[in-house]
Amino acid sequence: GHTPTHPRVPSSSRHCIMGRPWTVWTVLWWGTVAATRSTTPPHIIHILADDLGWAELGYHRSDPVGSTEVQTPRIDALVAGGLELDQHYVHTICSPSRCAIQVGRYPIHVNVQNVLPESVNPNDVEGGYAGIPLNMTALPKMLKSGGYSTHLVGKWDVGMARPALSPRARGYDTWFGYWHHSNDYWSFLADDSKCPDGHGTKKLYDLWRQNATFDGPMTELLNGPDCGQGNQTPPGQRCIFEEELLTDEVKRVIETHNPATPLFLFWSMHLVHMPLEVPQPFLDRFAGIDNDKRRLMHAMVNYMDTDVGEVVDLLHTAGLWNDSLVVFHADNGGEILDAACGGNNWPLRGGKFSNWQGGIRVNSFVTGGVLPAVQRGRRLSGSHALIAGWDWYATYAALANVDPTDHAAAAVGLPPIDSINVWPFIAGLVDTSPRGELAIGDTNAYDANGDGKALVGGLISGGMKLIIGPPDKLYILEQDVRTGPVWPNQSSHIIPVAMVHTCGIKPQHGCLFNITADPYEEENLSQRFPDLFAKMLARIEELQKSVYSPNRGTIDPAACSVAEDRYQGFWGPFLDVGNE
Repeated sequence: GHTPTHPRVPSSSRHCIMGRPWTVWTVLWWGTVAATRSTTPPHIIHILADDLGWAELGYHRSDPVGSTEVQTPRIDALVAGGLELDQHYVHTICSPSRCAIQVGRYPIHVNVQNVLPESVNPNDVEGGYAGIPLNMTALPKMLKSGGYSTHLVGKWDVGMARPALSPRARGYDTWFGYWHHSNDYWSFLADDSKCPDGHGTKKLYDLWRQNATFDGPMTELLNGPDCGQGNQTPPGQRCIFEEELLTDEVKRVIETHNPATPLFLFWSMHLVHMPLEVPQPFLDRFAGIDNDKRRLMHAMVNYMDTDVGEVVDLLHTAGLWNDSLVVFHADNGGEILDAACGGNNWPLRGGKFSNWQGGIRVNSFVTGGVLPAVQRGRRLSGSHALIAGWDWYATYAALANVDPTDHAAAAVGLPPIDSINVWPFIAGLVDTSPRGELAIGDTNAYDANGDGKALVGGLISGGMKLIIGPPDKLYILEQDVRTGPVWPNQSSHIIPVAMVHTCGIKPQHGCLFNITADPYEEENLSQRFPDLFAKMLARIEELQKSVYSPNRGTIDPAACSVAEDRYQGFWGPFLDVGNE
């Protein structure tokens, strides 16, 4: 392996690609690729799938089992006719990935914690919350300066404590979705958060709408008390699957949109995050699968595939497709902590909550009418094809012809954007991605939803990947396992979370891989290339000096009291909400 030589792009020039201003690339794009079109910026539909494992889509499954169990014909067709992004990376858990995507930063420069939205540190008005700091500029606000109509559907998970942290305050014209990591698809009760209830605790609802005339809980959409995965047709009761509500909202946005105005639609699906729930007709399609968790997961993915297909059809019908860029990717790898999770990232190692490839390298593709014809049917792969989820920020800015520099953040001393415009690479104007390296985020928090110190947990550069376990956890990485094509199954007793590996700061205990030649992280090169190990470790230590790591506080009891007293038992903002 050769020594990586990619310097970090200085913050003052991150809007430049290979020495040319992004505005020049915009001119090249419109002049070379779309001379016959209007110079109106394209419609952008960003589809973010939740916890979607590498092995859950058909285009990654040429094995006999996959070709029968995995049913994703619409997505597979979109990949075949679009551009596959084989080296697309994100953070390993939900909220940090979503924060990074929304504000164009490494997770280490915005948030690496998955703390609950009720968290508050009253001593830090800027960053003492779950999610994005107050003064970082989000994607929709930036795109609105370029004339875009902006809409969010689905999961938010990047801040709730104050109205100023909500989607509409961040620049979305409308939002319909939920605040937390997840909720139940039938009851809409948030999974992780609870409130006092006499001698015990209870869950609260999580479903919200924001637009120009309304900002509040969607009480009227609650299903009947008997509605659930085991009873989907209770007599005389409402019982609608949440993903159906979300997809209907996506369709409404498209159907009512004026094509003369550029559209930014961020479709943040609930699927396929736990709980494992799906309408019975979809589950029945997979009756031949003997493992209930795997059957549920494949049915959920099939439902997702159907929804994506219907929305793509609508883009065509509404006359938007030819002027649209559609980007699809997952927020992290599939969850495989144990067999109950249902996810699968085979043949990659590990999954969600780990920095093995199965946790951070995700399904991704680009399609739509604005994708140049020469790029359709191609796959961007190899060490020169590195793209991060947070690169879409600067990419969309270039297409919208707006400056991505975050002046509001700079004014209060917050980290600048790390996003790099990858459009020249996507469009085929250059052969190499402008992203030369990727810092992998981590935390020393012991609890999945706990707070901790932001850490640089690894580095990808020049096709090489160095991983470092958290020092407070004795440099241990969990999920050192490759599951197999049929996972979970009835015979395996593997518990991935218990499969651990030491990835330390000395070559004899290090974890260095050539992920181009060895994508499954099987051959550890740390002792063979100690000089490369030392150089990459030094780069990690340099990046560590730049992390943004506020104390995000603890659960504020006001979250529960406001939810119950003001929002009829629904979660919502609880600070600065007035007394009206």
